[in-house]
Amino acid sequence: MTEKTLEQKKKLALQLIERLKAAYPKAGCTLDYDDAWKLLVSVRLAAQCTDARVNAVVEKLYEQFPDVAALAAAETEEIEAIVRPCGLGKSKARDISACMKIINDQYHGKVPSDFDALLKLPGVGRKSANLIMGDVFGKPAIVTDTHCIRLVNRMGLVDGIKEPAKVEKILWKLIPPQEGSEFCHRLVWHGREICTARTKPCCGRCCVSDLCAKAGVMQKENGAPAAG
Repeated sequence: MTEKTLEQKKKLALQLIERLKAAYPKAGCTLDYDDAWKLLVSVRLAAQCTDARVNAVVEKLYEQFPDVAALAAAETEEIEAIVRPCGLGKSKARDISACMKIINDQYHGKVPSDFDALLKLPGVGRKSANLIMGDVFGKPAIVTDTHCIRLVNRMGLVDGIKEPAKVEKILWKLIPPQEGSEFCHRLVWHGREICTARTKPCCGRCCVSDLCAKAGVMQKENGAPAAG
C-alpha cells in the first residue's frame, strides 16, 4: 500500500474529524472530575486501569481528602490504601502525594496552566499534560493514549508508529489545533465501541470504514465491498 502524502493525510484527517464528530457529538473525557487537580489524580490512577474503576475509587479518596491541602498532608500509605484497587498502588500513591505537595506549596493549590510546568509534576507525562491543557484550560492538545495510537495507525494518519511522542508530533501537523482535544476523545469512544483492540474491529458498523486504510485492506482480503 502506497504511503499517503502529508496533504492527503491532512485531507483524511478533516474527513475523519467530521465523521466522528457526527457519530459522537458529545464525546468527552470519561474520567469524573470537577476541578483540575482531581483530573490530575484520576489520570495518574487510570494508567493500566479502567476509567470506571478510577471513578469509583476517587469517590472514596475525596471523601477522606476533599482538597489539595488535605491530600498534600496525607501520608502516602493512607493514599495507597484507598487507590490500591487501581493497581500499582505504591507508585501511584507516591506520585499523587508528591504532585499535590508541589501544587499546594508552589502554586497555592491551583494546577498550573503552562504545559512545561505540568510536565515537571511527579507522574505527569505528555499525555496527562495534554489532557489537562485541552479539557481544563481549553488549549490545543493532542492526547495520544492507546486508543488514539491504535486508531490513527489503522486509519492511515500514521504509518506503523507506536511511540506516543512520535504519534503526537505527527498529529500536530495533521489535526487543526482547535479540533485536537475533542478528536482524541472521540477516538477513545470509537475505539471502545467499534474499533476495538481485543476483538476484531466492527468495520460493518464503522462510520469511517470507507476512509480507513485498515478496513480497506480487510475488505479486499475478504472480498467484501466497502461500507458507506
